[in-house]
Amino acid sequence: MADAMPRPGVTSTVVAAPDKFRGTASGIDVADAIARAAEAAGWVCDRAPVADGGEGTLEALGGRPRTTRVRGPLGAPVDAEWRVEDGRAVVEMARASGLVLAGGPEHNDPLRASTFGTGQLIAAAIDDGARRVIVGVGGSASTDGGLGAVSALGARQLRGVDVVVACDVTTRFVDAAEQFAPQKGASPAQVALLKRRLERLAQVYERDHRVDVTGLEGSGAAGGLAGGLAALGATLVPGFDVVAEALQLADRIAQARLVVTGEGFLDEQSFRGKAVGGVTELAREAGVPVLVVAGDVYVDDLPDNIDVVSLVDRFGDDRARTEVLACVETVVRERLTRPEGGAR
Repeated sequence: MADAMPRPGVTSTVVAAPDKFRGTASGIDVADAIARAAEAAGWVCDRAPVADGGEGTLEALGGRPRTTRVRGPLGAPVDAEWRVEDGRAVVEMARASGLVLAGGPEHNDPLRASTFGTGQLIAAAIDDGARRVIVGVGGSASTDGGLGAVSALGARQLRGVDVVVACDVTTRFVDAAEQFAPQKGASPAQVALLKRRLERLAQVYERDHRVDVTGLEGSGAAGGLAGGLAALGATLVPGFDVVAEALQLADRIAQARLVVTGEGFLDEQSFRGKAVGGVTELAREAGVPVLVVAGDVYVDDLPDNIDVVSLVDRFGDDRARTEVLACVETVVRERLTRPEGGAR
C-alpha cells in the first residue's frame, strides 16, 4: 500500500470515484466530501463520480442541461432533464419513465407503465442535432419491452444516429419480467402476463426489424427498454464501461496513489458489472490501492487491493443515513492521515 502521508515536495493524488448513495447523496456530493478530506490532509483530489447506467449517469457524464416535457410512466406529464455537448446527448430514462415518478412500487401500475416518455427524450435529442445519444436505463417503472419508446420515436427511428444503451444489468429480454417486475409492484399473475407480452413483442421485433432481442445480453434492462432500442439499431454496452470511457477513468486512476469509491449498499452484486466493482478492477490493473466507503456492507470475500469501511458499523445506522457526507469525510481524512500508510 502507498504511504498515507504525502512526502515533502511530492504531490499525492487521490481519485474520488464514488457512485451515488441511493436516497441519501449523489455521486457528485460524495466526491466533494472525499475532496474536502483529501485536501485537508494535503492531497490533491481528482473528482470523478461514476455510475453504471442507472441513476447518476446524467451527472457523471455531464453536458449542458436541457429540459423537455414528456409523458411520464403512467401518463402524467413530467419535465425531464437531459444533457448535450458537442453533438453528444445523454438521456437517463429514470427522468422520464422512472419508478419514483410513478410513486414507487406501491403506487405503480406495472401493466400500464410505459417508456413512451423516454422515447420522447431520445427524439428531442435527435431533433436537436445529436449524432450520438447515450441512454442510461436504470430505475424504470415499466416492463413494456421498450414498446412505448419505439412508438414515441416513430418514423425517426435511429437512422444516422449512434445510440448507445448503458445497461446496468445483464438480464435478457424475456427474463426481465420475472426478475424485475415484482420490484415494480407486479403480482405473480401480472408477472406471468408481462412475460407473455415480452415473448410476443420479441417476435414482433424480429419480424419488423430482423433483430432477435432474446439472445442479447442486457436486453432486459429497464424492463426490456434496452431490447426495444436494440431492435432499432442501438448498441447495448455495460453502463460502467460507457461512463469510464467518457471520463478517461483508467488513465486518471493510473496517475493516482489512492482511489476512493463507494455506494450506499455494498454486496456481491457490486462487483458484477456495477460501478464500484468497475472502479476497483481498473485500480487493480493499475496497481493502485482502493478505499471503499459504503453505507452498509454485506460482502465478505473482497479483492486484495481494497479496504472497506461501513458507515453503519463506524457511526451507527441513524448517523450513517442522516449525516452521510460528514461521515464519508471523516473516514477519508482518517485514512489519509494515518501514518502506517495507504487505505489500510
